[in-house]
Amino acid sequence: MREIVFDTETTGLDPANGHRVVEIGCIEILNAIPTGQHFHVYIDPERDMPEEAFRVHGISAEFLKGKQVFAQIAEDFLKFVGDGQLVAHNAEFDMRFINAELALLGLPPIGSDRVIDTLTMARRRHPGSPNNLDALCQRYGIDNSRRTKHGALLDAEILAEVYAELTGGRQANLLLGGPNRGFDRSAEGLMKARPEPLPFAIEAMATLRHWAFIKTLGDKAIWHQFKLPEPPSDP
Repeated sequence: MREIVFDTETTGLDPANGHRVVEIGCIEILNAIPTGQHFHVYIDPERDMPEEAFRVHGISAEFLKGKQVFAQIAEDFLKFVGDGQLVAHNAEFDMRFINAELALLGLPPIGSDRVIDTLTMARRRHPGSPNNLDALCQRYGIDNSRRTKHGALLDAEILAEVYAELTGGRQANLLLGGPNRGFDRSAEGLMKARPEPLPFAIEAMATLRHWAFIKTLGDKAIWHQFKLPEPPSDP
């Protein structure tokens, strides 16, 4: 399943009061594993940056001046998101802002049926406990030392790790973050992960049956990417 873990930074708390999106960060995950594809933009909100918002994310009006406005990035953002499921922490906040920006352009909103809120998930799993992103990182042993201020792309990367824990733990996603980032997930790369491959402990008849089964899967079967013992000529 293709999902987009994302976060936004804004000029304030409510788009109804004229506040705007200033940063969007998205991480694509496929079956809970980051694909390496991401979308990240800073956006000129065409307004001032309140001091209280600046203290949260450190993005100044001077820095944003001259950046693209939302109308210029909307198409690329929607193209990246595609029909994927959206994952955000306190998603109601982010989606209010995203849909407010889309409304200003006369574009249809993104439906709530496409959105997963990790804050809601965390509250159900850990009732009565702190469930902000920093608290969840501490609970699950996720390194968030880079998070000195809020930042959309960094928060999306961290949230992808938290989401993996909330949906079953990192045993389902051993390649998230840390020293494994960038690990070669191809069949060849996975075979190279062990310096000396273990010997095949399969008897001749089982090998023959296995090859017969592989032939039924066609030329594009993933098994053809692995180095397997040749079928015995006389089992």
